[in-house]
Amino acid sequence: MPPLKGSLWALMLYDVSEEIRLNEVREVLGASRPAREPGFRGPSPEYVRFEQPPVIHRVDETCVVKFYEYGVLSVALEIPFESGWSELLQLSGRTIASPDIEKKTLDIAKRQVERVRTALVKPYDNWTTEDYYAVHLREAQGTDGQPQPAQQLMSERGGEIAQIVRGESTPVSGNERSEVLRDWVSYYPNDLLVVAWMAAFIYDTPEGAAPVLQLLEYANSQLIEFRYFDDVLTKVLAGVYPRLGRGHKLWGRWRLARDAERLNRIRLDVTELTERVDNSIKFLSDMFYARAYRLAARKIGVNDYRDLVDEKLRIAADLYRSMVDEFHQARAFVLELMVVAILIIELVYLFQGKW
Repeated sequence: MPPLKGSLWALMLYDVSEEIRLNEVREVLGASRPAREPGFRGPSPEYVRFEQPPVIHRVDETCVVKFYEYGVLSVALEIPFESGWSELLQLSGRTIASPDIEKKTLDIAKRQVERVRTALVKPYDNWTTEDYYAVHLREAQGTDGQPQPAQQLMSERGGEIAQIVRGESTPVSGNERSEVLRDWVSYYPNDLLVVAWMAAFIYDTPEGAAPVLQLLEYANSQLIEFRYFDDVLTKVLAGVYPRLGRGHKLWGRWRLARDAERLNRIRLDVTELTERVDNSIKFLSDMFYARAYRLAARKIGVNDYRDLVDEKLRIAADLYRSMVDEFHQARAFVLELMVVAILIIELVYLFQGKW
């Protein structure tokens, strides 16, 4: 069998700030603004694009760094291979979730952040991180020397593909294989995309694989943002509940106005950032790449975290209304007390005048 040819990509993402001013990053790095990203294959409408294309900086031949407008930095490392299936399995099992890869990309990320620190808006002290891997197989020939069709590759090498995307060093069970290979997408007879939570398998030309890799990275940038929002809202709600418990007393209710204002400000900030992430790329609903993105988003958990964020935003809105209502009740009670006190004072003066 002719050797397999391709690359294993390690995509490491870091949520470094609330926002990155991309124009400043371009000036620091001397990067040009792309006409449209990703570079989709075939005809596509003008609105299938990033609203704010990420700034792309090539560190060397095997490393590319990207800066996203909503505060995410990605480091993509390429590991080329030319081997058989068994060697490819060993490479993926050894590389996926490797501490050495994580350390190397973190060092690169820190150096790049220092270079563009002035372009960061509200930088974070502690970064949320997300790692993802993609095996891009650009050549897989059969015994006749011709490229293998995607359907044949799935039927003959489905076990190996499932093992790769699961990041396992040993074969997975039949049930797990069926679960992994249940959903896959293909546009031409000789291309294939299989996505799992930790890794993806891409069988395509370099030109066809490039936008797929970009969409996988974009989906993971969404995931890391929603993970961050979920963590922020969890901490905020955990701090609100004790305040509500103290709010049954009059003075505690009176102080709820300040707490409610802080909760609502955070809720609005998260809502704004969520909409910015959602609207950062536009798709036509029936395009192949839109289907590929939806598959990736579902498999890696973007939809699950988005649902968690939406639910906590709803809870925050309900708590805000409850806190404001309790404050208004406390204020109305105080005003009633003041009116009663004024009436008592007037009655006292009235009776004193009669005496």
